[in-house]
Amino acid sequence: MGSTEDFRNATKTAAIKCDPEEFGPNFKVLPSNDQVKELQTILRDKTTTRSDFKFYADRLIRLVVEESLNQLPFSPCSVVTPTGAVYEGLQYKRGNVGVSIVRSGEAMEQGLRDCCRSIRIGKILVESDAETHQAKVVYARFPEDIAARRVLLMYPIMSSGNTVIKAVQILKDHGVPEDSIILSNLFSTPFAVRAITSAFPKMIILTSELHQIAPNHFGQKYFGTD
Repeated sequence: MGSTEDFRNATKTAAIKCDPEEFGPNFKVLPSNDQVKELQTILRDKTTTRSDFKFYADRLIRLVVEESLNQLPFSPCSVVTPTGAVYEGLQYKRGNVGVSIVRSGEAMEQGLRDCCRSIRIGKILVESDAETHQAKVVYARFPEDIAARRVLLMYPIMSSGNTVIKAVQILKDHGVPEDSIILSNLFSTPFAVRAITSAFPKMIILTSELHQIAPNHFGQKYFGTD
């Protein structure tokens, strides 16, 4: 049996070899820089306090949400400035809604509201069956006209992709087109992305990091239940 260091090195190598482009044009990774990498490091550090964890998680969430909003359709518009000049700009097309996958997805709701203060937010609760261990939707609440809206689906950590696949399927069952869904995510494994893109190739996925090991402690740490 290999050492712990051997396992870490193998995992690191596998993560480096994974090319995001293999998942197609609808899979997007937040542009990386030193600030983003620092936030990811703090959130993965087991010594990070809960107050620091929440503060830096909210910062990373805001960056991911803002980049997710860039994936929404815009339309040209004209406005009159205070000096009376006409400015040709852009505005969001109407009909956007946020949907969080309970519970960890709720951590991303405030970041979305900070960017779109009047946006409506729905909920999906997915649980694993105690006997079969299969994921199943036990609760879903959406605006009545969700089928006509663009959906920003929020879920910070994806290890297997099973929860997201169930959530997307319930959205489709409510009439939401696959290409009208944008998944906002903080950390994902290649396994999860491969499963989701295979099931829903038309859906846009945006994450901050693609890595073989996801920080599955996120929800417990963020809400203080660890």
